[in-house]
Formats: sequence, structure tokens, C-alpha cells
Amino acid sequence: MADTVSLTLDGAIATVTLEHAGKFNAMSRGMWLQLHAVFVDLQLRPGVRCVLVCGKDGHFCAGGDIAQYPDFRFDAAALRHFHEVEVWGALQAMLDCDVPIVAQIEGNCMGAGVEIASCCDLRLASASARFGAPIARLGFPMAPREAALVAQAVGSTTARAMLLAAEVLDADHMLRCGFLTRTLADKDVADAAWAMSQRIAALAPQAARLNKQTLRTLVVPNSAFAPAGQAQAAIKDIANTVPPLVGGDPYAYADSAEHREGIAAFLEKRLPRF
Repeated sequence: MADTVSLTLDGAIATVTLEHAGKFNAMSRGMWLQLHAVFVDLQLRPGVRCVLVCGKDGHFCAGGDIAQYPDFRFDAAALRHFHEVEVWGALQAMLDCDVPIVAQIEGNCMGAGVEIASCCDLRLASASARFGAPIARLGFPMAPREAALVAQAVGSTTARAMLLAAEVLDADHMLRCGFLTRTLADKDVADAAWAMSQRIAALAPQAARLNKQTLRTLVVPNSAFAPAGQAQAAIKDIANTVPPLVGGDPYAYADSAEHREGIAAFLEKRLPRF
């Protein structure tokens, strides 16, 4: 298969690899379902002490597979199912995982890539990595819970730059805003991520799981959404509390001209006319 999320085990370390050949590992719908299944499985494996998430061939994840979007995005019910069941199901499985998760970020980390990285505990990136969520160019917003997750991880100011100005940011910026644990030379990031995973795997596994359970209940300093002690709960509920822009439903924009034009322009390799 050209689009897969694979799991390999090396002792106490599980490696989850995003792979979508020719698309910088953009997430297809099938990959979201696979990501969910992988992390549900990992949560039930007592011998796993660390999870390393990486992308294939020098990139983390370039976002969603836009070629699939015309098949479902223009119907509000289908769009809601995609975001609330397929995408959020996978992200929630990552958030629920009690095993420490290390992200090895190289190349493109856009949209869905930023969301997946936001679910990881430690994020190591190559100096040349690039980050963003330039979906404003595609004529649609980030889904409410996904936006809350990203804003909590990158900070309100950086989230606004990504979503409102479609800015693509470098690794130094993401380190300064607190999203990254460390930046490294491109040639060193894979070895550093593996060394970090080995270090975690050598520590007390029960303590790690208990620490993750405790940290879930705490306020994340960069959060623009979560009140004290309710960080994860706030994200879970936000899809039902964010005031919708169109028609009383945050997914009612599905059939809008702007949405259709943004995706059509991308697929036709032209500038959108909004």
C-alpha cells in the first residue's frame, strides 16, 4: 500500500511510521483509521515503554490527502464524520495513550502533521523542518477540537499566525514558542530521537504512565482554551461549544463556494479566487 501507518517493535520501543509515497506522508482517510487502531493497540501492550512517531523518507506529515477531499468534504454530515470520528478518533487515541510518545519531525509538518505532533510528549525536530496549517488557502477552517489541540500545544499567537495568516514557520520559531523540545542538525535528528526513546524506555514504566495520567489533568501553559484542571475535557467538548459561523453547525460550510474553490484551486494547481 502507498498510504500506511505501520508499527514495529524493538524491545520496549514501538515505532509508528507515517508513509504516503509521493505525498510527503499526507494523511489519507485510511491512515487516520490505521493510526487510531495502532494507538488503541499500544495502550494495551504492557511491555511497551516508549513510542516513537516518525515519517518516511525525510518528512513527518504534510497534512491531509487533499486529492480525497472532493469525495466527502462538500457534504456536512460526511465532513463531520471525517473530523469527529476518523480524525479525532485517532488523535484521541494518541492523547489517551499512557506510554510516553516521542515525535521525530523532519521536513514538512503541516496541518494534520502539526495535530499528530501536538499529541506527542516530546518533539525533536530537524533544523530544516517547516510547520504550519495553511488551510486558509484551501477555503476551510480547522475543525474546532483540532484547533483547540493545536493552540494548546503551539500557543495562541502561533496558532493565529498559522490559521489566520497561513504562515509557514521554521524550527527555531517552534522551539521559541515551546512546541519543540529540541532542534538538531538534519543528519542528527533520527539518532537523537532514538536515543531519547531508549532513555525513556530505561526508566520506570509505571512512573511514566502515572506521570502522563497526572499531566493530562494539569493546565497546559500555552492553552487558550482549557480552564484549570480541565485541559483534555475542554478539548473533548469544544466541538459543541464553539459558536458556529454558518447555519448553527460548525460543519455547515461544507457546500460553500469558498470551500469548493479552495480545494479545486489546489487540485488544479492554481491560485484560489475567493
